[in-house]
Amino acid sequence: MTSRALSRALALTMTIAAAGVAYPAQADDIPKAPGHRLVEQYAGAPAEARPVPGQAPPQHPYLAANGRSGMHADAAGSGTYPWSGPLGNTPTASSEKMAALGGECATVTFDKDGRIVTVCGTFTGFLVKLLDPHTLKTLAEYKLPQRPSTVEAITRLDFSKIFKDTSGGAYSYLDNEDRLVLADSRQHIIRLAHEQAADGSWRFRLTDDWDLTGQVPHDCVSWTNLYPSGTCDPVTSVMPDWQGRIWWVTRQGRVGTVDPADGTIKSVQLPGEEIQNSFSVAKDGVSIVSDHALYSFEAAADGTPKAVWRQTYDRGTGTKPGSVNQGSGTTPDLFGAGEDYVAITDNADDRMNILVYRRGRDVPDDRRLVCKVPVFGSGASTTDNSLISYGNSLVVENNYGYENITSLTFGRSVVGGVTRVDVRKDGSGCDTVWESKVRSPSTVPKLSTANGLLYFYTKDPNSLGIDAWYFTAVDFRTGEPRWKQLAGTGIAYDNNWAPVTLGPDGTAYVGVFNGLVAVRDGK
Repeated sequence: MTSRALSRALALTMTIAAAGVAYPAQADDIPKAPGHRLVEQYAGAPAEARPVPGQAPPQHPYLAANGRSGMHADAAGSGTYPWSGPLGNTPTASSEKMAALGGECATVTFDKDGRIVTVCGTFTGFLVKLLDPHTLKTLAEYKLPQRPSTVEAITRLDFSKIFKDTSGGAYSYLDNEDRLVLADSRQHIIRLAHEQAADGSWRFRLTDDWDLTGQVPHDCVSWTNLYPSGTCDPVTSVMPDWQGRIWWVTRQGRVGTVDPADGTIKSVQLPGEEIQNSFSVAKDGVSIVSDHALYSFEAAADGTPKAVWRQTYDRGTGTKPGSVNQGSGTTPDLFGAGEDYVAITDNADDRMNILVYRRGRDVPDDRRLVCKVPVFGSGASTTDNSLISYGNSLVVENNYGYENITSLTFGRSVVGGVTRVDVRKDGSGCDTVWESKVRSPSTVPKLSTANGLLYFYTKDPNSLGIDAWYFTAVDFRTGEPRWKQLAGTGIAYDNNWAPVTLGPDGTAYVGVFNGLVAVRDGK
């Protein structure tokens, strides 16, 4: 079956699903495609924990503890965890199917007792789920409205709209009271608590609902509004600042705040700019990247966002295969041992660059840029995932060639590559520390500072046409792969931009197209 034929088959299946046709009862495990017994189950050898010295990112006062709060692990977007992930000691991979079709659980957070609070995308709407971290069984569920992109994809048979849509709850966060905060597809920011009844059952309770439609165009496609004449501007991400305001951004460049105390909503728009990524927050401000520039924002006395500084970057001449839009694909990383830096990547045509800036408000424009480091090969470099940052180190993966779940079928893979770049101690520039050939098509990778391992979700070419997906550990210091464990085979195990997440008990989780995979060391 060709890629185009496969896309049409998926389109037909999704259309049937949307029409409400019943499916057979779903199994608990995500089904593996044929060939899973013909590929390596495990390779490498267990690693010895070698903690990485250094200071962890500051704990945000309005977020759950670092490592528990969101897709990028903390407010700084570091992608690091203070606890260990799997070391590769006889690891096992288990999975949970979340829907008949789709079901990918992207952002995985953990409440104070270690339960998983996540958002899983299905073709009938996003589901907020409370999961048992060991069995992955659903304890409670809260249905969110269907995204306009899903309706468009089904009615117009253009599924690229789904795979490049970052709105509707994909970026959410767990706050300091274990409440999940997200923006749904109605342009509302909602806050959900979860609670246990006397009989032991669990449920979600809506505690707050802030309506942004007074400031955000909301004439969006729906089943009752298939051909809207107005504008629809989806909210892509939300995060609190150090004062407790909830910041939000939209695809069409709106930046706003909500004051949870009185519901006051303020916003500005970046004319002609698009925001598809999340953003990061520190005491000194909010770092947001559009498809044209990197910004540092602060709030005026009335809550109105105000740009403190702005730096344009090379956005290239088009969208690369492996990018959601023409611009940086990274959420800004706030980091630095001794000096405050912010890092993103650009979208330069030939070779993408890591860009590191000083983020102080009084830094002269000609001193703002610390370094510009080209990464990966000529004509084949892009990333649409956040960097990992720790101390003065940055790690970036190459997503060039990945676009959606049909991109790597029939044993295909991406060019791949992972690179570590360090800022010099004196701030005079940056140096490439190592380059790896690891092929991590589309995951948000992570680092355990407790054991010194980087974690990726990888796929190598296969001459038999088997699509085998692996959870892979790489040495942070050297870039050498240490071990990998088969997660599963086939489209259902394609992670399609979902992150690796490390649980407080050492389990690693990866959102995949059909649900959630868990990898843990054996007993």
